[in-house]
Amino acid sequence: QVQLVESGGGLVQAGGSLRLSCAASGRTFSSYDMGWFRQAPGKEREFVAFISWSGGITYYADSVKGRFTISRDNAKNTVSLQMNSLIPEDTAVYYCAAARSSMSSGEYGSKWRYNHWGQGAQVTVSS
Repeated sequence: QVQLVESGGGLVQAGGSLRLSCAASGRTFSSYDMGWFRQAPGKEREFVAFISWSGGITYYADSVKGRFTISRDNAKNTVSLQMNSLIPEDTAVYYCAAARSSMSSGEYGSKWRYNHWGQGAQVTVSS
């Protein structure tokens, strides 16, 4: 079982940066593929970024590619999302998620493949 806790959200002006962190409990964190999702008011939860259990594979939604970077530190049981060049459309609650089993490339963005979710962190980008 993995428990996830996000931190680092907040209010930032457009063009600014934020770094989200997700701390995981449990001794098997290094075996989990991890993802970040976000949900804006009135919208469905959408995929943002993926990182494989080893960190060797990363994948991004087109809307954040080139601006966001996902990383992980298996020794510290953490996964992070560095967000640069933020725009108002990035405003949402951001969730980290863990998947017990390795995913194929076609599954990285599928919410149903993730078994564990954090409580979310609010990110607000003002114009």
